[in-house]
Amino acid sequence: MLPLPTVLEPLVLSLCAAFTEPTFNRFAALCVGAILTRGRRTVTGMLHGAGGMAPGHFSDYHRVFSRARWSLWPLGKALATMVLRLVPDGEPVLVPIDDTTAQHKGKCVYGKGCHHDAVRSTHTHVVWRWGHRWVVAAISVALPFTSRRWALPVLAVLYRPEELNRAEKRRHKTPPCLARQMMAVLILWFRSRRFVFLGDGGYASHELASFCSRHARHATLISRFHGDANLYAPPTTRKRTGRPPLKGAKLPTPAQTVARSKRIRATVSWYGGQTRRVELVSGTGLWYKSGEGVVPVRWVHVHDIQGTHRDDYVYSTDLSLSPAQIVSWFTARWPIETTFQEVRAHLGFETPRQRVAKSVLRTAPCLLGLFSLIAVAYAEHLRRHQPKVARTAWYHKTEPTFADALNAIRRLLWTELLSARGHIADVFQKLPPPYRRMVLDNLCSAA
Repeated sequence: MLPLPTVLEPLVLSLCAAFTEPTFNRFAALCVGAILTRGRRTVTGMLHGAGGMAPGHFSDYHRVFSRARWSLWPLGKALATMVLRLVPDGEPVLVPIDDTTAQHKGKCVYGKGCHHDAVRSTHTHVVWRWGHRWVVAAISVALPFTSRRWALPVLAVLYRPEELNRAEKRRHKTPPCLARQMMAVLILWFRSRRFVFLGDGGYASHELASFCSRHARHATLISRFHGDANLYAPPTTRKRTGRPPLKGAKLPTPAQTVARSKRIRATVSWYGGQTRRVELVSGTGLWYKSGEGVVPVRWVHVHDIQGTHRDDYVYSTDLSLSPAQIVSWFTARWPIETTFQEVRAHLGFETPRQRVAKSVLRTAPCLLGLFSLIAVAYAEHLRRHQPKVARTAWYHKTEPTFADALNAIRRLLWTELLSARGHIADVFQKLPPPYRRMVLDNLCSAA
């Protein structure tokens, strides 16, 4: 295998259980190439970044994604295990779940469809894009070198259009259904952990709430709510013949309750790692949906006193949580949006050009997992070194970002490669220290 830095080698080796030995060696070379290269993350581009460190014919590396026999699930489990080491035992694991659309045009591209682009859309203008819609589950971690949480992706599933599922004779799965599948897998893998799943409006579904309510020991769902939701009181305990009732008397809707209730002020964790004073109104009830039964929920109405954010409703399937805690955990969902932006900007998330099914289903999750791999390696690196933040005369940063993490891991890789035995190592060591730093700065700049 390639020579790797001390902080990166054990993390890459922990992924070997998903592959055979030859495939893993090629996969490791592609990982190094994906970190070192700049621009498109096509297989050819990653091989160009790895250079002579990737022995063999180039077609062998293309077959890693298109034909080789390996599964993403063992890879996801190994990745989730390394990320969960950053979350203390006994502390709830916050898991933001959201979807993102990667533009990918072409007549023969597997799995593409026309999807709503939430990033470019506004309340008055809707943007649609042709490409792949990925449902992603990330683990939100509080790293010691930054005040903001980082969302590290561990699982990603492609949403297939209904026409494709019908043609392949597969049961159609909606994004909430795919999210439920990832929830079940995480609970199955890590029975000793308690997960708090965080969803946006697209995942404020009765189906997910019912699933987390049935697995209340291991899972809680916090998501957006509706001001006109159907809420009911618990059923009466009096005996009656026939089927026992699921619900009691109908309760006022959350919007009606907010209109006649007094708001309570509280300080909650807010977006960007800050705190904010807000006004809250809370209530409980049985959320009913025809044909799907009832789910006990605690809902919270949030009013931002500063007025920078619109009023919102959120809910939790754990009735024991305080309203302030529900809001604080819900705002921890936002770093996954930052992750999507960073993966596009620095890891070329939309640049691969695969067409066949296996390549499409594997490449994007691997790039998302590479984000988590770099973040974990950077956190391990900072246990022994002080963070180095890239600054310019016109741009000042007080905390490291993913660009700094990628820059640091690239520097470690280039230092390891240039320090190996040979003529290049001798020349590099003879350079004066300022020139060595200049060479590494230009090689490692995140672009």
